[in-house]
Amino acid sequence: MKRPRQFASDNYAGICPEAWTAMAEANQDHARSYGDDSWTQQAADLLRETFQTACEVFFVFNGTAANSLALSSLCQSYHSILCHETAHIETDECGAPEFFSNGTKVLLLTGPQGKINPDTIEPMVKRRTDIHYPKPRVLSITQATELGTVYSAGELKSIGAISKHLGLQVHMDGARFGNAVASLNVSPAEITWQSGVDVLCLGGTKNGMAVGDAVVFFNPELANEFDYRCKQAGQLASKMRFLAAPWVGLLRQNAWLRHARHANAMADMLETALRQIPEIHLMFPRQANAVFVQMPDTLAHRLHDRGWAFYTFIGQGGCRLMCSWDTQESDVNDFVQDLKECLQSLKTP
Repeated sequence: MKRPRQFASDNYAGICPEAWTAMAEANQDHARSYGDDSWTQQAADLLRETFQTACEVFFVFNGTAANSLALSSLCQSYHSILCHETAHIETDECGAPEFFSNGTKVLLLTGPQGKINPDTIEPMVKRRTDIHYPKPRVLSITQATELGTVYSAGELKSIGAISKHLGLQVHMDGARFGNAVASLNVSPAEITWQSGVDVLCLGGTKNGMAVGDAVVFFNPELANEFDYRCKQAGQLASKMRFLAAPWVGLLRQNAWLRHARHANAMADMLETALRQIPEIHLMFPRQANAVFVQMPDTLAHRLHDRGWAFYTFIGQGGCRLMCSWDTQESDVNDFVQDLKECLQSLKTP
């Protein structure tokens, strides 16, 4: 049976109405190319309003490009990037950060629930200081994390202070940043530049856009010639207004946070239901829009046979159930009902 909505990824979801409408509006007439248009200007200004600061903004096609180009702008090839061992830049970008930085090495940190343990940062930076070792230059944080958890404002400020003390720039992979803001109920500024973040790669695709991420430099000096990097990497859209206009749709009436809150609420509903089933074990705290569970392999196969899609290779084992801006209560109820029926069938001789 084909399911209309799935729990595999928020990438499965379509375009939200606000983004779709804004793209249609941008399609009404001719506009200047390569970002020299009113939509791109408006989107950048809305991001400055959202973050309450004068930041430099660039629009690219996807998160891999955003992260890789941002990190390459912070590093020389002989530097290193520190990140959590489950970070997307380590596990899911095919070496793109290293490629675009001409060989910058990624060094892995540990910490529970997908979050960097602040106590591991200084030992890694000072592990070696000789010329034969790649010099640590950047700390990369994922917010929300790959395991569906969220750094609190206090945690980020602590990590930011340690990083600055050690001379590290701070990069944030914000593919699901909106879900983190909605979860914490804080201002975007508080968990970015006010906590020491130098550059944020802000995800739009997972929050209802068709395509596109924004690279937001809170330290404008670090954005020097970033436009050239984008051009060289094939990320300078000729019809830039179609990357920028959806941001206008998401930001102008805070639709991005409304959708993020909804996705988080659906994940909360799903988690609550699954907690009532003894055979299902929650792996991590549900703090954004993802629920990670352990379930018997035979049960997962039965659910797949019924048409449900979810990933089993993300995180530290188990199954990831991801809610989206368009997940409905009926989707959650249908999934839980099918899960219970599959469990019962496994128990029946």
